[in-house]
Amino acid sequence: MRKILAIAASALLATSAAQAAETVVWWDFLGGGDGVRMKQMIADFNEGHEGEIEIDGTTLDWGVPFYTKVQTSVAVGEAPDIMTYHASRIPLAIKQGLLQEITDEDWQTMGLGEEDFADSIWDGVSADGKQYGVPLDTHPIVLYYNKDVLAEAGLLDENGQPKGLDSREGFNATLQALKDAESVKFPLASVTADGNFMFRTIYSLMGQQDGELMTDGEFLVGDNAEKLENALSVLQQWTNEGLQSTYTDYPATVALFTSGEAAMMINGVWEVPTMVDLHKEGKLFEWGAVELPVIFDHPATYSDSHVFAIPKGNDMSEEKRAAVLEVMSWMSKNSLFWATAGHIPANSNITAMDEYKAMEPNSTYSSLTANMIYDPKTPLAGVAGPIFDVMSTYFVPTLNGEMDPEEAVSEIQYELNDM
Repeated sequence: MRKILAIAASALLATSAAQAAETVVWWDFLGGGDGVRMKQMIADFNEGHEGEIEIDGTTLDWGVPFYTKVQTSVAVGEAPDIMTYHASRIPLAIKQGLLQEITDEDWQTMGLGEEDFADSIWDGVSADGKQYGVPLDTHPIVLYYNKDVLAEAGLLDENGQPKGLDSREGFNATLQALKDAESVKFPLASVTADGNFMFRTIYSLMGQQDGELMTDGEFLVGDNAEKLENALSVLQQWTNEGLQSTYTDYPATVALFTSGEAAMMINGVWEVPTMVDLHKEGKLFEWGAVELPVIFDHPATYSDSHVFAIPKGNDMSEEKRAAVLEVMSWMSKNSLFWATAGHIPANSNITAMDEYKAMEPNSTYSSLTANMIYDPKTPLAGVAGPIFDVMSTYFVPTLNGEMDPEEAVSEIQYELNDM
């Protein structure tokens, strides 16, 4: 009888412990290598918090489908407890009433604060003096390069990086030398068939001129239209002179570089795992990745951040919110593994670690956090936003030499302000 009672008591205790564990419903939009890594981080979190907190994760489709789902879920009171978000989408989310504020008390509970993030990253999750997300990373575009091809052409400097990164003339000379060597099909591979993607490069070149897309609620005010035209003219020149691939979609751009047909490639840091895996398998040349070349006045690179946000629509208990804050804090403080996806951890304590500094090419391009620029703070901006769509229409024909940059900028300026 005592044995039966003991077994029953043990079962009851086990049930109570299981019931005591706080379940955090999680949504993300992370696919590919990002998805694999985040699933591993979730598993590691759950293992380390067994019996206390459990993340119940779901991955949804990236982009418009994800954000539409979030909007619907908040409206009907079925939102998750925590979700991934893009910093660039926060102004629209605030307008739509989708996000809860991350309060000063929340930051204290998490053991994080403004001092743990670069100014541009902290600003990216802020609006009207409030914060609406916990940054996980920043994911800029970078310049990938084939070390073998550039070395053969005598185009690597003493640091093993491409020559000519400090000026338009210098980088043009590097591109031309690669073309003259005839060892590759294209000196540079770019996603010239997708204006949404090329926004990243074009906005970077605007930033190198201290250009602003939006000023006091108006688009391309003053000489900003000229600065956009300058950026488009450079990229069109590269295409017209055969220095850059034409009408190339995203998969083809990656294929041109990894096959050795393009000596360099402008792409996101999220392609680093692709290069690492191919090289490990013996299917890729020696390669590197660096900050974009300075074509105009000073370094500037477009970036966005993956952040953790708390949607409205749920009445959280104190225990639930504490669990959500623990999830966000743990993910930030354990984001060294996330860096293997190519992203730069937003938490500066992680990038200061010796382990991160030993990661290549990540540590080489992580210095660009001092030169990052984010989308204008407007509900019209952000991933898959209206600004992207309008500008994309004119970027593709312009970059491929079929539309005059001045005409393109005039049309863009009219349509953006008409919105």
